[in-house]
Amino acid sequence: MRPLPPPLYPSPKCSTLLNVKRRTFVTSLAAGAVLAPSRVLGAGDRVRIGLIGTGGRCMGLAGILKNQPNAEIVAACDVYEPRRTAAAERFGAQAKPVADYREILGRADIDAVVIAAPDHWHVKMTLDAVAASKDVYVEKPVTHEISEGERLIAGVERSKRVVATGTQQRSWEHYILAKQVIESGRLGQIPLVECYWYQNYLRRARPDPEIDSSKLDWKQWLGSARDQPFDSLRYLRWRFFWDFGGGIFTDLMTHWIDAIQWIMKSPSPKSITAAGATHALKKWFVRKIRGLARAQAISQVSDKGRVLGHGRSGSHTIF
Repeated sequence: MRPLPPPLYPSPKCSTLLNVKRRTFVTSLAAGAVLAPSRVLGAGDRVRIGLIGTGGRCMGLAGILKNQPNAEIVAACDVYEPRRTAAAERFGAQAKPVADYREILGRADIDAVVIAAPDHWHVKMTLDAVAASKDVYVEKPVTHEISEGERLIAGVERSKRVVATGTQQRSWEHYILAKQVIESGRLGQIPLVECYWYQNYLRRARPDPEIDSSKLDWKQWLGSARDQPFDSLRYLRWRFFWDFGGGIFTDLMTHWIDAIQWIMKSPSPKSITAAGATHALKKWFVRKIRGLARAQAISQVSDKGRVLGHGRSGSHTIF
């Protein structure tokens, strides 16, 4: 057997984004280490950051930024007033609550944005941000539809801005080691890759909070999605409705797609076959409305899926 090659990234301080964990990228962003050169930062300067979409994922990322001495969160945008107000209060007097994300992009004193709005907003917000000379951390998936990909790539490349997304498996040591082992040839030809992700949504279920629709700009939240009446379930559990997300495929499987394509050097499959079904989430959580228990509507997407990908190099992938 051939010996394994030396580590691809021997130094934990390597500035290559591929070697940066989600947490480390956010802290590097806070330190100004990965910003595009639009504003020269002095030794005492802080990277000024705006938050767009202040739900749970964004608050997790912002919590990391808050503890960085070189970062300053100066704006928190959400179309739901209680969320943006709570976010602004959490990050200090300099963090201003904002209802429209374009107000953040129009501020010359903001260097970067964290985008954690629903999936159907990712492309527009990212392109608007780089056009406004902001660097971007956008949650995955970066697109809502495959057809948006080329337009997004072209816009980002034109802008010369830094854009990163939360496909953090590439940064974990065991994934890097797997890539090194396979690239060394030690395992020979790899004809089949299998991956799994088990997540019990029912076990993790919690009662949904009540949403005051009078404090929510529902039309703005819908954005490019088809017009429809306010529905608290769709607002809170948007990942499971096609207008806004793609369920487990785009929430979880996107991680495995990225990792396998990266490790196997297989950027695009020759063909894809997919199937899915709804086994557990036939009815969502029971909520009390005016004293009556009512089961919410079923989710539109599958809670279990299987995908077979045929690679151009002859390898196959089962998700």
